[in-house]
Order: sequence, then C-alpha cells, then structure tokens
Amino acid sequence: MAARSMPTINLPTQLKAHLQAGHPWVYRDHVPPSTRLASGTWVRLHCGNWQGFGLWDARSPIALRIFSSRMQPDANWIKTMVQQAWQAREPLRQTATTAYRLLFGEGDGMPGITIDLYNQYAVIATYADCVEVLIADVVKALQASVPQLRGVVRRRRDDSENDDETGKIELLWGELPPANLVVQEHGLKLIANLFEGQKTGLFLDHRENRHTIEQWSKGKTVLNCFSYTGAFSLYAARGGASATTSVDIAPAAARDAEQNFVLNDLMGEQHTFLARDCFDFLHRTIQRGETYDLVILDPPSFARSKKNIHAATRAYVKLNALAIQCVATGGLLASASCTSQLSPANFRLMLGEAAAQTDQQLRIIHEAGQALDHPVPAHFNEGRYLKFVLARVDERM
Repeated sequence: MAARSMPTINLPTQLKAHLQAGHPWVYRDHVPPSTRLASGTWVRLHCGNWQGFGLWDARSPIALRIFSSRMQPDANWIKTMVQQAWQAREPLRQTATTAYRLLFGEGDGMPGITIDLYNQYAVIATYADCVEVLIADVVKALQASVPQLRGVVRRRRDDSENDDETGKIELLWGELPPANLVVQEHGLKLIANLFEGQKTGLFLDHRENRHTIEQWSKGKTVLNCFSYTGAFSLYAARGGASATTSVDIAPAAARDAEQNFVLNDLMGEQHTFLARDCFDFLHRTIQRGETYDLVILDPPSFARSKKNIHAATRAYVKLNALAIQCVATGGLLASASCTSQLSPANFRLMLGEAAAQTDQQLRIIHEAGQALDHPVPAHFNEGRYLKFVLARVDERM
C-alpha cells in the first residue's frame, strides 16, 4: 500500500509528548470511536506536528502499535531492525551461551513480536493480531541475519487452534528443532523443550539472575520454588551449594530438572526434585520447623491486567511471607516477579510488607531486572516487567 493511500488517524494533542518520546502504544480510548479497519492495516498518525506510522489492531485494548516516526516500515526496514538486534547480542555470544532473546518486541523497535534463538533455531511469538502481516518479512530477515540458521518456527498463542502433531509449534522455514534440544547458558547445559515447554522453551530473561545466585550459593542449603526445569538450582549447585531442593507443581518439570543435573555431571543425593504445590510445600516446611540458607521464589505472573493487581499483590505478600519463615536467620531470600503491572518500587514495598508480617527484616543487597537481550527503552516503563531482589533475612532488633 502506498503511503499516500494509507488511512490517517488524528490523535488527541495531550499524547504528543508521550509519542515524541517514542512510546509505542496508543490505547483504543484515544482513537476516534468511528474507526473501523482490519487488523494489520498500516495507518499514518498525526498528533499536532508529530507524525508516525503504526499498525491497527481491531481487537486489542492497544489499538495502535507504532513502528516508526519517519517512514512506513517495509521488508528492508524489518531486515535492518533484525540485524541491529542480532548485533546488539554479540556480547552474549562470547559467554558460552547459545539461547537468548534475539528480538524483544518494543525493546528492539518491533512491537508485538519476540524472537528467541535456541542454538540454530529461531522461535517467533506474537502478542497482537496486527503483526501477522509482518511475519513473512521477519522470517526472511532472520535468514539474512543469523548465520547457520537451520529453522524458524512459531510458537502458537494461547487462543490459536492446535490441531497438528507438533503441538504448539508451527514450522515457518527450514527444519523443525529436535525434541531433545540441549542449549548452553554460561557453559551449563539445559534441556529446551521448544514443543511443549513454557514460554518458548526456557525462561531466558533470568539468565544473569541465575548467574548471580551461583555466586551466593557456596556451602548453602538452597530451596528453589517454582523451579520449572531447575535452572536456578543448577547454578546454585555449580556454585557449591551443599544441597538443593527444587519444587514445581508439574511432574514433567521435576523430571527435566533432574535430567539437567545429570547432563552437567552435578547429580547427587544432596539434590532433590519434587512435584509439589509450592504454597503447600512452604506451609509444611514451616510446620516442620525446617529452614534453608537460601530460598528462591520465581512464581508465574499473578496478574494479567491492572484490574487484577490488588489480588496479585496480596498473593505475592502471602508467598513471600511464607518463604521468609523458611529462611534461616542471616540467610538469603531471592524473590522475583514477572507481573508487568507491579512496578519495581511496589515490588519492594510488597517485600517490606511480607517481612513485617513475619516480624523479620529484609535488607536488599542486590536488585536487577531482565538481561541485555530484553532491553527497555527509556520512554517505555511497561517494558521493565521483571523484578529480582536478593535480600538478607534478619531478626528485628
């Protein structure tokens, strides 16, 4: 479609500063209610003397995702963005790491699309109907940008049809990844189930936080709750933990966690893998009067929207209060949240409330977010979704 024939939408002038700073979203209540377009339609946007180009989404609360203030993106523009993202990850490729996020949606200037790389296989995931029109060009850009690429697959969204033998995976180019794919992360081997695993296979955003845990684990007993395939436990074991206990409600996750220890020659009787409900396990640990030197919490998101944030915060307080009671005095709590609606400041306040409920004191000694392959534009606070805090647990004096 030629730029001159694109639909034009005039936006409220109060959004101008927001848009000039580069924020990539326009919500539906800021566009004329009479707008009727098909998802994936390129739109020219005006707000005062600001101009931009975005994709219209007919279903999402985010009506417009803005890609450029200079031109309507085309195949060459998409290729340039993918190549820039590839180059920005070069430091990771020097750390014995073969699994990372190659493109992080809004953080890399491509709203609504993520691409994760597992060895020579790229996994695309989309989070908006409107970006479907870009997928073919994204696949071509990957072929041109990633050396020795063997396959590009797509992970289906939760609301998609799922009617073939490959489960959640759709082949877009090349070959399917092997079912037993093993990747490296800081030299550790990890099973990556791209067909049925959570997210696109692994939780890549915690890579550097796992590395941090390794440095604090020597000689410690470690409890890892919501352990998934045991990556935090694996780093703790390599760091010299005297014992690790990995707890996840999914039996398959517990089995994969044990297999990861075997792959890295770290298996031993001091490492335990349990398929249990984490809330129940923490309750029972308190009842038994048992404690650990380091307790790790990495729960799933407790809120999908702002309307759920109050209930989510209550759940985080409850979970962290339970965990604090399982930490030996002077021990460590590593707590995380991937709930984007919970800001870093409010996450710290939540931790303070959990500590107060248990009459303990938390002293934060390390705080982080997601790693360099999940960049956050300065103008896009929503992109800073991951919180990770390491704190010492002390009695109140």
